[in-house]
Amino acid sequence: MSDVVISLFSAAGYDRAAQGITGAARRLAESLGGRVHAILIGPHNPELSIRMAGLADAVIAADQAELAEYQPELCLAALTQICRDLKPAAILFSNDTYSQELTPRLAHRLGGSSIGDGIALAAENGVLHVKRSVYGGKAEATIALKRSPAVVWLRARAFEPLATAGEFATTVKQTNLVLPANDRTHIVERKSEASGEARLEDAAVIVSGGRGLGGPEPFAELQELAQLLGGQTAASRAACDSGWCPPSWQVGQTGKKVAPGLYLAVAIRGASQHMAGISDAKNIAAINIDADAPIFKSCRFGIVEDYKKVVPLLKEKLAALQK
Repeated sequence: MSDVVISLFSAAGYDRAAQGITGAARRLAESLGGRVHAILIGPHNPELSIRMAGLADAVIAADQAELAEYQPELCLAALTQICRDLKPAAILFSNDTYSQELTPRLAHRLGGSSIGDGIALAAENGVLHVKRSVYGGKAEATIALKRSPAVVWLRARAFEPLATAGEFATTVKQTNLVLPANDRTHIVERKSEASGEARLEDAAVIVSGGRGLGGPEPFAELQELAQLLGGQTAASRAACDSGWCPPSWQVGQTGKKVAPGLYLAVAIRGASQHMAGISDAKNIAAINIDADAPIFKSCRFGIVEDYKKVVPLLKEKLAALQK
């Protein structure tokens, strides 16, 4: 009952989020005196299997045809069967939409407890304590998950990857599960947004725009600035709700939680809901015409000026440095 399970969707590969939960699982297992089991759900991914074989004590691949595409009922049934056999102390997920959907349901089926958006883990007397942001990011709470197993999804970039791979020489075990007929839910249509970029949660630099931009056109300029910085573009909820940019760009309490090395907020006032999504950013910089904007209380660098004057200068200087 001291082992730790990590659940990864093979289609995502070994991304920054997977690296973080692998590191978190190894450190937690060492504190509990247990082992790390990696469950790979979805189509066979040789690269991920090889990678996890050097990081986990045991790897279980659930890659049968029924699991080739994500369907919540089937994935939940597969994870329930595997975890009932393993009887782990904790089960860790990433912060993708699938994981957030499955975490509380898996805990219920296993008779355990769950929490989301974890930013720190610690085991005390066999009980997992999870730290997470509360009150819109204004405070942090530590929650004890007393019913085992503790099922938690973790915030991306909140946990350091393992410094080096272990020498476990683990064999990847292919499992053949008896899955129920999926008669409760059916996927009618799939729509995907081809961005050509990595996940926003994994970005090291983010340039984000808000309501103060006044319309969709300025986001093209922010994208150019983000490219010069080697980063990605995001937005506040107000900008997304106005239809100026895709919903997948939204950062905040009801959007994505990000933790880049640099978060540049352009024309964003900094409401508590938005700050909850960027509380783990290493450095926050802001450009806003309002000197009393709340975001200046949280940023390391700030410029009180119209973004129309500042952004072109930044682009010019960055382009010159790259010549």
